[in-house]
Order: sequence, then C-alpha cells, then structure tokens
Amino acid sequence: MPRPWLEPQNVNVPHELEEAVNGNTILSQTLYRRGLRNIQSIKGFLDPLCYQAASPWDLPDMDIAVSLLDGAIKNGQRICVWGDFDVDGQTATTVLVTALHRLGADVIHHIPVRAQESHGISVDILSEFISQGINLLLTCDTGTSANLAVHLARQHNLFVIVTDHHDLPATLPDAHALINPKRLPHDHPLNTLPGVGVAYKLAEALYQFHGITDASVELLDLVVLGIVADLAYLQADTRYLVQIGLPALRQMHRLGLKILSELAELNPQNITEDHISFVLAPRLNALGRLSNANSIVEFLTTDDPLRARVLAYELEGLNANRRLLSDQVYRAAVALLENDSTLLQYNTIVLNHPTWPAGVIGIVAARLVERFGKPVILFSSPPGEFARGSARSIEGINITNAIATQAHLLDGYGGHPMAAGLSIQPDRIPVFRRELSRAILDLTGDNRPMASLVIDGFQDLNGLSLDLVTDIERLAPFGTGNPPVILASRGVSLAGYTAVGKHGEHLLMTIEDELGYKQQAIWWQGADQSLPEGKFDLAYTVRAATYRGQKDVQLEWIDFRPTATQSISPLSSKQPITVEDFRSETDPFSALARLRINNDLQLWCETEDRVTLHAQDRLSLLPCSRLVIWSAPPGQAILQQAILQASPLFIYLFANSTSMDQMDAFIKRLAGLCKYAIRHNKGETRISILAAATNQRLEAIKLGVNWLQTYGHFHIRAQEQDQLQITTGSGIVNHPDRSIIAGLHSLLAESAAYRKYYSQTDKDRLINPES
Repeated sequence: MPRPWLEPQNVNVPHELEEAVNGNTILSQTLYRRGLRNIQSIKGFLDPLCYQAASPWDLPDMDIAVSLLDGAIKNGQRICVWGDFDVDGQTATTVLVTALHRLGADVIHHIPVRAQESHGISVDILSEFISQGINLLLTCDTGTSANLAVHLARQHNLFVIVTDHHDLPATLPDAHALINPKRLPHDHPLNTLPGVGVAYKLAEALYQFHGITDASVELLDLVVLGIVADLAYLQADTRYLVQIGLPALRQMHRLGLKILSELAELNPQNITEDHISFVLAPRLNALGRLSNANSIVEFLTTDDPLRARVLAYELEGLNANRRLLSDQVYRAAVALLENDSTLLQYNTIVLNHPTWPAGVIGIVAARLVERFGKPVILFSSPPGEFARGSARSIEGINITNAIATQAHLLDGYGGHPMAAGLSIQPDRIPVFRRELSRAILDLTGDNRPMASLVIDGFQDLNGLSLDLVTDIERLAPFGTGNPPVILASRGVSLAGYTAVGKHGEHLLMTIEDELGYKQQAIWWQGADQSLPEGKFDLAYTVRAATYRGQKDVQLEWIDFRPTATQSISPLSSKQPITVEDFRSETDPFSALARLRINNDLQLWCETEDRVTLHAQDRLSLLPCSRLVIWSAPPGQAILQQAILQASPLFIYLFANSTSMDQMDAFIKRLAGLCKYAIRHNKGETRISILAAATNQRLEAIKLGVNWLQTYGHFHIRAQEQDQLQITTGSGIVNHPDRSIIAGLHSLLAESAAYRKYYSQTDKDRLINPES
C-alpha cells in the first residue's frame, strides 16, 4: 500500500555527539532527532556499561511478593507458576521456575493450552490445581484482569502474586501483590517491561534478598528471547536488558536452544534481534500456537541431549506446519479482500472464516497490517463456537481501547495497544466491523494516523560500506521504540532480480544508480508485489552478510517510490495535469458536492472541516486521478509534496481559509491536540501529525510545543524521529524565551503570506512554478 515518506530534517548536532558516532552525520542526526541530545544519554544508549539500570524494588508490591515467596520457601509450601503460551509467557515461566528451584522452592508450573483454555487463568483448571494442594499462585505475563480466578484462589486461602505487564483494567484483582510496570509513571525506566522482564526483576529481587549475587545473569538469555519476541518497546531498562541479553544468548549454554539453532542453520555467535524475531521466536511460538507449551520449561532447562533433541525436532516440525498454515490463511485473506473491495473501506480490516486455525491468525494479521497499513482483525469461527479473533494495529491506534468500545458485542477481549485477542458470536461480526470502524474514527479524530515511512538519511550506493554498517549497528538492538536506521538512495533502477526462498517467495534484487554502481537488496515476501519501472528511490536497511566466507554489505528492501522527475507530477510532460479553479466560488460546499459525483476523487483538507468532509490530510493522501485541494496549504513545498504524493491528472483548486495563522487560535488548537494525545494515546503523537492537524509547517509545531512547555501547560519530550511524548505540565511558567515567541510569530506570518499568494496567483503557475 502506498505510504508517504517522512524525509529527514537537517538539525544542528553538537560536535561531541558527532564524535560519539565517529563523525557519521546520518547517525548523529538520527540520534538527535530521536531525542538523544547530550553526551551522557548517548553513552548510556550506545554502551550498556554506561547505563544505570533501575532497581527491581521500584516495582509496586515487590517487597510484598518477595516476603510471601520467602515465607513459602521456608515453610515448604507448594508454589504454582502460571504463565502464558507465547514466547514472552514461556520465558517468563522458565525464569521464575528456575529462580525458585535455585532457592529450594517446591514449585510446579502451568501454561494454558491454547486450543482448550486460551489466554488467562481458567477457573476450572485453577480449581484442579487447588485440589492438588498448591499454597501460592504466582502468575507471569497474565493475571491483571483475572478477577474471578484471583477471587477463587483467595476463597481457598491461597496467597496470590500477579506479575504481568498488560494494561490495567478499571477494577484490579484482589491479589496480595500485583507487580505490573503499568502502575509506574509513564516515564519510569521500567514502564515498558514485558512479562519476562517483570519476572526477571522479581527473580533479581529474590536473589538480592537471599544474598545471592550474579545468579540472575544466567537468566538473561531467556529475557532477551521474551522481550524481542513480544515486540516490547525498546527504551530505558527494556532496551538495556536486550543489550546485555544478546551476548548471553550467543554463548548458547542452554542445550535445547543450541540444538534448535543447529536445526535452523543459525550460527549462535552471530545472533541478533532479527534472528530472534524470524528464526527462534517463530519456532518457540509454534509450540504454544499449535500444541501444548508446558514442555517448554523442560526444553529450556534440560541437560539431557536426547530429550533436548526430541523436543527440538518437535518444535521444528510444528514451525513447518505453522508456516504452511500461515501462508494458506494469508492467501485466503488476500483473496477475500480482492473479491470484495468494500472490506478495505473500513478503518480496520475485519475478516472471518470457519476453517482458519486460531493459532496462526495473529501472524497473518501482522502480515496484512504491513501490506495494507491499517489495523487488522482476523477471526476463526468453527461452526457452533464463538469466533476467536486476533488483532494487530499500527502506531497511533490503540486497538485494545478501540475494541473496548464494542465490549457489548463481545464475549471477551484483552491485549496491548498494538495487539489484542477477542471472542464474539460469528453473526455479530458484520456489526462489529462497522461499529469498530466508526469507533476508531471517533477515538483518533484529526489525529487519525496512516502508516508512514521515516527516512533517516539519503545515501549514494558508492557510499555503502562495512564501516557504515558497523557504525549503524552501534544503535542496535532495533525494534519498537528504536526502529532500524532506514536509508534511501535516489534515482536508481532495477538491473535484474531472482526469486529465492523455498517457494520463491522472496526476491533478490540488483539495483544500479546513474554512475553504474550496483548493489543487491533482498525483498522479503516480495514475489507477489509490483516491481518498480524506470527510475525510482529505494528505502532500505543495511547489514553485513557473509557468503562463502566473504563479508559484504546486504540491503534489505523496505519501500520504493518513483523518482520525482519521472513520477506523475507538475513537471511531467507525459501526463500533464489539468487544473480547474474554484478559489473564488461563493458556495464551495455545493461546488464540491457536484464534483463528488465522480467516484475517483480525493479531497485534501487540513481545516476543521476534514472529518465532516471525510477528507485526507497530507499524511494520508493516496495516488488518485482527481484531487481536490480544499484548504490553502502553509507553504509551496507542502503543496508540491502533496501533489507528488497523489499524482493526479486533474486538480480542483479551492481556497478555504483557516484561523491557524493567528497566534491565539494556533496555540489553542495545538494545546487541544496535546490534551487529546494524553487522554487517548498515552501522550504519544508526532510533529508531522500535529502539523497536518493544524495546517502548519513542522517548524511551527516545534516552536509551538516549546511555547506550551515554557508556559507550564505540558511537559514534552522528543523521542525517535518526529515522535513526542507529552504529559501534563506543572503549571509553573519558566522564563519565556523571546526567540521562541518571535520565531513562532514569524513562521505563522509566513504561512499567512503564502496562503494569500496561493489564493491570488495564476492556477497553472501555482501548480507548476517553473512553467
């Protein structure tokens, strides 16, 4: 699906920051744009030895949990560790079982069988364990919403400790201890820990309480597996644990993982977060998706070579079956969308089929999100049963919050901002699809996001080298919250390609620039995609690849777009644009209604009318043949980029006014958007989203948020790319920076001046200034 590129804005980087990355301008600017702006934070980011990890005792109820577990160990009471069947839950269970065994505890464990129990704590299964004489229930990666199960355990005089990381419900369970990092402030370094991270912190606290040093280091390989597999937000302590966990994993001291790596033809010494995501995690996940994951603890702890190999072969076989089923469901889902294009008109893709295996629909949903750039929910609905669904989302849409608005239609639901599980009566799915689409529009409003591609820097092909790869890898590990560095090369062409992979599903592309330099790029799952023609710009990541003992630079294909001089643009003589002028129209809404009789019409609007007119902003424009420009843009560059993005054959010019060039109106609107981000998106938004919602340039937003922070309305912290993290301010006015106020007035005046020019200049010259 076409998506806009957010090109990097040049920033003035301090000299010491550039020195920290060997003078590499792309990397220093990338770090600066991601919010790392002083040498101390840079050192802590690049080198875990310079990072100060938070104490496990910062987590709420940690002292209560340690005291209860210590008492259970001393009194010989039986502890039941209750986990979950995904990799995060598997590794969290293994961490706690290992730590408790080391401390001499009487411990058993249970991981729900997906086909029978689904996620969470089954009251029926818990009753069986209670009858077997357990004394303490310890959950990991689950339990925050298990009110009924916890109540049952308390009725039978069990101690209950919940360790989890899922979002907090309105009513918390009546556990003796609830260790959940979501109970910490949003900016606390432990806030983004997944289930295995919380389990590790509990193990760390237990070891400290018993005076055992360095034992928790032996658990780090499990921690990195769970964090990466769960797509946890890689910042602060979560990223730090991955940094120190990868070297531990590379030592491969667990026999089961060593054999599994051999079967997967994976060299342990070269393992990165990508190998976890695409090689190890899918094999571990296959056990929980298609079988019974309770054997995973044995697999990850056994010293028996025969048993480890038997279990590894089981994982390998299940993974092969998982891949086959995933491919079948993916092709079926795409066919449904091709046969009924109306399904793509909703804000969320919702599909259902009675034969789809519930264990793989989440994987397929994630692939469809990548392809179509919007949230996806897939349901498996065997006859006579509730339909079980898996949801995956995009940045900016909290899918669990959106699903919660339709709770009256559901049998149950739960999850994270980016993923969720749910169940529903199959006959309610059409209503759910329609109402969820409306709910997403209501929840996001003017902040409705569209998947965009952030480019960190442009690079000529002849500048790609192993030294550059080494510099870039200093920013690893990459993942959610610390995305890989994406480079782009302009004006390249396709010199050839070869299908690779077991089923020819990937493409090995050879690209060439105008100087004759060539590079190979692997396009994962590219076989069913359209190939570029003529000159194009290529976005990619770079890594080092070894072939026949030789190390070389390998590009991973991310996206492409037509090179500006060859795309359907104002400068293209092959397909000229016809411009019709409605800027003096006395009744623009009636004129628009007449134009909309044509179905292939896209409306670009960045005023308060955008939602009611069902229009697009600059971030969500798609290629079309007819484009209506409803509101005067704030600058020529934004106008030209929008036209390039839409590539229309016909443009209809309107010039509806905006109040956003007035200081008071702009600040009020910007403050309202910041409040909206706090209420509905945990304070997360982007400068580009705010710019589109206010019909202003990025520079005005940057000064505007500085103004709001200076006057104590908000505390605003820049993160990766143009992302902002906003929290409510102290209300204390700092000493105003007159340069901010003067600069903002100047930028707003420039926008007003351009809008006046836009409303008066010749229509053809406006669209093509060089004509």
